Amino acid sequence: MPLLSPAPETLVTSPWPDYALLDSGAGRKLERYGRFTVVRPEPQCFWSPRDPAAFDRADAVFDPTDEDEAGRWRFSGKPVEAFPLSWGQVRFTGRFTPFRHLAFFPEQAANWAWMTERAARRPGLKVLNLFGYTGVASLALAAAGAEVTHVDASKKSVAWARENAELSKLSDRPVRWIVEDARKYVAREVRRGSRYHGVVLDPPKYGRGPTGEVWRLFEDLPGLLADCAALLADDADFLLLNAYAARISGLSLAHLMAEKIGARPGRIDWGELALQEDGRDPRAIGLSFFARWSAG
Repeated sequence: MPLLSPAPETLVTSPWPDYALLDSGAGRKLERYGRFTVVRPEPQCFWSPRDPAAFDRADAVFDPTDEDEAGRWRFSGKPVEAFPLSWGQVRFTGRFTPFRHLAFFPEQAANWAWMTERAARRPGLKVLNLFGYTGVASLALAAAGAEVTHVDASKKSVAWARENAELSKLSDRPVRWIVEDARKYVAREVRRGSRYHGVVLDPPKYGRGPTGEVWRLFEDLPGLLADCAALLADDADFLLLNAYAARISGLSLAHLMAEKIGARPGRIDWGELALQEDGRDPRAIGLSFFARWSAG
């Protein structure tokens, strides 16, 4: 049985050259993406911003139109659709999407760092990345020497991921790009007897597959995680689960993971991912929850 960490851990993403959380408060956060400053809603920031005037000088502000993350961007100058960004060796395109985010999630940098460190220690690590979106995690793993299978139900997202591979000069690395419902792909891999050294699982709260399949986190995650555990090789290295949902916790994810891992030894750490402000006395915003099994 894996050892379950007795206490949560907060994985904090600090600023890097192409991203920083500059300020937060009054239900919003002020961020820097490359050369742009951006204001996005963040209801849990109950405190007051340190520099309210800086929010008024932002290059882009997201105005929500409903509670499901949809809305519109308002620009102080000429509207921008896309712009270049990087993290480590990975080059990728930031995009002002109609769903608050900019085609990646900066708090995930803490997970990227953990995964790539493990991949760099074992060249040729075979990793399955489910709900891979625009591919930053897949490309970070590939740059570290892993063989990656990237799966996402969105044809557009996988196309963006392939473009990011070209930008990163990683298109010659062993990455398989697959447009398919994650549950269907994993179930088929289980039937085939496929095995992976690492699995990355970052599902949405709700989503639809390429042929109308419906994904609901609380109903569908247990079965998918069980299949992911079945795909782990005897000498597997890690299984990482991340979730964005108000009614979930790192501890609940950890207990679910322990159940599905079964008798396999190792350790399960759990907690939340957070973004930390730049500057003195930085505050941090918790944004998602994680549980991760590692062999050692």
